[in-house]
Amino acid sequence: MTDPKSPPPGPRMTVKEEIALGQYSNFVSIAHNYAEVLLDFGRTLPGRQDIPVVARIIMNPFQAKQLMRALAHNLKLYEQSFGEIAEPPKPPPGTVPGGPN
Repeated sequence: MTDPKSPPPGPRMTVKEEIALGQYSNFVSIAHNYAEVLLDFGRTLPGRQDIPVVARIIMNPFQAKQLMRALAHNLKLYEQSFGEIAEPPKPPPGTVPGGPN
């Protein structure tokens, strides 16, 4: 018998096998309208002009703000454990990051 004072268990996440390995992304494009925020995650490769999208996530603005807060919180915890995340060096003027030079 369950304790009537304990809160009910929350939802349990499940991950399908084809999603479990994840997708590497080193680029994100963000767009929005009044009702939605669209995140296209992609992978830039040297010498290629296109950026293949590996995942598209659509959420409402409230969820996007929660995501922003959760990312900030987790990055703060990461830096407390492993040190400050350094910004990458700026590319020389006239070059396109990820593009042919």
